[in-house]
Amino acid sequence: MGHKKTTIKDIANVLGITPSAVSKALNNHPRISKKTKDAVLQVAKNLNYQPNHIASALRKGKTNLVGVIIPRASSNFFSSIIEKIEEILNDEGYNVIIAQSNESYKKECASIEALLFTQVDGIIASMANETVTLDYYNKVKKKGIPLILFDRGENDLNVDYVGIDDYQSSHMVIQHLAQQGCKRIAHISGNSNARIYKNRIRGYIDALEQHQLPFKKELLIESNLRQIDGKHIMKQLLELPEPPDAVYASGDYVALGALEVLKSEHIRVPEDIALVGFSNEPFSSIVTPAITSIEQHSEKIGELAAKTFLRRIAHPEEKVSLNKMILTPELIVRASSKRRSV
Repeated sequence: MGHKKTTIKDIANVLGITPSAVSKALNNHPRISKKTKDAVLQVAKNLNYQPNHIASALRKGKTNLVGVIIPRASSNFFSSIIEKIEEILNDEGYNVIIAQSNESYKKECASIEALLFTQVDGIIASMANETVTLDYYNKVKKKGIPLILFDRGENDLNVDYVGIDDYQSSHMVIQHLAQQGCKRIAHISGNSNARIYKNRIRGYIDALEQHQLPFKKELLIESNLRQIDGKHIMKQLLELPEPPDAVYASGDYVALGALEVLKSEHIRVPEDIALVGFSNEPFSSIVTPAITSIEQHSEKIGELAAKTFLRRIAHPEEKVSLNKMILTPELIVRASSKRRSV
């Protein structure tokens, strides 16, 4: 049989006082004597009383909870952002609720609903790869809850955003590969519906033109950027009449999958095919060969996202101008793309 949850009324009945007096004692009200407070706390402990924080928050209009939605917890990029957000918000008395979409639009919508039901004070989110409809994010905006997007976010929402210059990232990668003598560069992208991947694709195509390199449709492939996608797509690229001599992947996991196939096929990296990833995951520096990657400054993104939320919550009535914080990416050159001779 299940145990009935202890209420304030139960404590009041034991002590022969009113539920209102118990409530005030639990909230350290100055008009309640120390003797009564001590008695209430002791009975509450004996009865295993658990306060209803949601009900209390509804009365106060504040829960000190912040929802953070990420596509994948397995990514060091996202986990380090969460770590920084938690560090800053915990210091300010907030607790963080983490939701993982696994790149699913449906799961992302369910997470938003759950966070709104929990009465969070704000939502900090990076959109799922599948997300094309912004209805649920607009629902957050209509409720007047601070919404800050990071890494992946859409301009149409007109909310605060923190990320890197994705267009510039592609230019940096293509310039590096062109300098290494690569002529036929493939790009494994994320879903082009997402603004960040759209910008990376645009940067890739423009940079090819700038370096007088050909753009071939068969060398641009969209994916969910998982390791398994990297394996399938690399095999697909190797079956082309003219395989690429370089692969620029929009994620280190997909680059790792591609590297596995290249090694299993005894294709030399970077001599035969150079490889560049994205996000600078910890494994990218320890695999052989180490993978060249784009550093996205995850800790800085987490810091700016958290501080933007605190700024919004501190000045709810002020019409603070929207913040679009675009950080400069950094290309970390490693063995997978650095050819000895050009």
